[in-house]
Amino acid sequence: MQLMLTPDIPPLQKPIIYTDNILLIGSCFTEHIYDRLHQHKFKVLSNPHGILFNPLSVADSLNGYIEGRQYRQDELFYLNELWNSWDHHTRFSHIDPAAALSGINQSQATAAEFVQKADWIMITLGSAFQYYLKETGKPVANNHRAPAQWFEKRLLPIDTIINALSNSLQKLFILNPFVRVLFTISPVRHIRDGVTDNNRSKARLIEAVHTLCEQFEKAHFFPAYELVIDILRDYRYFDIDFVHPNFLATSYVWEQFVKSCISPSVYDVMEQVREIVTARSHRARFPETEAHRRFLESYAARTIALMDKYPYLDMSDEIGYFRQES
Repeated sequence: MQLMLTPDIPPLQKPIIYTDNILLIGSCFTEHIYDRLHQHKFKVLSNPHGILFNPLSVADSLNGYIEGRQYRQDELFYLNELWNSWDHHTRFSHIDPAAALSGINQSQATAAEFVQKADWIMITLGSAFQYYLKETGKPVANNHRAPAQWFEKRLLPIDTIINALSNSLQKLFILNPFVRVLFTISPVRHIRDGVTDNNRSKARLIEAVHTLCEQFEKAHFFPAYELVIDILRDYRYFDIDFVHPNFLATSYVWEQFVKSCISPSVYDVMEQVREIVTARSHRARFPETEAHRRFLESYAARTIALMDKYPYLDMSDEIGYFRQES
């Protein structure tokens, strides 16, 4: 008996391998994919601006990495006892403006260097709603808990989304002709917009992304949103807020991502890495026992052997853990 639709996701013609450099930008769902890639020791950099939801902020952040943009202190603003940037997530906010600026510009510099050698840029769009400062008309990436009356909220037209991202991709492919782009739409429901407006928002993002994939040969699409909303289709796959996909749902999406986007040639390495990373998280009840000492020695040897065989893997943290306590 078939109890759910079977996803039919065409595999990437040139799938992801371990030596690829992967930059991830976008909504909080980006963090789920990043965590899984990072746990399996892929070369990843996630959200140098922090979490971004709307396509204009994603496009602007990508432009900044391409141009090597650095921010000035007069571009920060003071609110709620913190110095903040309208272009960045609150994780960059700080009580000291110099510290806030330093964190922002260090992240900018890291991303600017990374984008030049990136093999993949994964962009996850969350919402087509854009907030603008009424005083200046500036589009903002994060409201930083500022008063609602400071902003005007607009649902972006499809053409505006396409034009912004298309311009960024054109600049990107000039800077790095070998990079490929993988678009996804976040399955997280922006329910504060209301069910109807959330669906309107997602529909505009979907249409824009498919247009971009038709426009650019090196742009591809992975249906994260469709897997959760159309394949799983049940609130048991959501967190208690009925908005965020839970661990079971994100695990399912990850499995489909591996099948369609990662080369089968690295599956065996991924499994070996997963076993070692899992062992690294082990906390012994009696660490002074001979059994625990043998456990550490065994996994230290396995980790070293794996890195010798695949020099592109960085498992120095795991080796340090196994050796330190052995």
